[in-house]
Amino acid sequence: MTSSHSARLAPNIKMKLQRKYDETRAEEALAWINDVLGPGSVNTSGKAEDFYEALKDGVVLCNLANALQPGSVKKVETSKMAFKCMENINNFTRAATAMGVPTPELFQSVDLWERQNLNAVVICLESLGRKASKFGKPGIGPKEADKNVRNFTDEQLRASDGMISLQYGSNKGANQHGINMGNTRHM
Repeated sequence: MTSSHSARLAPNIKMKLQRKYDETRAEEALAWINDVLGPGSVNTSGKAEDFYEALKDGVVLCNLANALQPGSVKKVETSKMAFKCMENINNFTRAATAMGVPTPELFQSVDLWERQNLNAVVICLESLGRKASKFGKPGIGPKEADKNVRNFTDEQLRASDGMISLQYGSNKGANQHGINMGNTRHM
């Protein structure tokens, strides 16, 4: 791949990622952050610029993680230096992982810090929001299902051994009479 081709490809990918960003979902995520941290903690405008400004230094994210599970982020950096902000963002994603957010729903620090994929940040917040009820906090989105383990006795498991299911080859007299596959042969 030539360098001019890859240079053209990057803006195309960036545009595609930006089109996935949904202001309504971002608004819901920011409103949820306010529910957990208290009113006025963040601007709840879902516009990409406002979403980015509210979260870019990682301080709100770290405070959110600590509100859900106290002590999950040991030190929140208040410095606006890039590497300190990135450290906050990384600490938040580590805490989110520990709280049960699956790896595919996490984001990379550059997705937020460099505005590469704000939609990934929204997805991560939604995922964390679904887990919030486990920590006694309000959540967003559908409540996650609890495990429903069933324990059957050996007698219950053996009860079906004598049954012949229709899946074992019986088709109740159906046959292929009258079925034509494709065109018939004319002589």
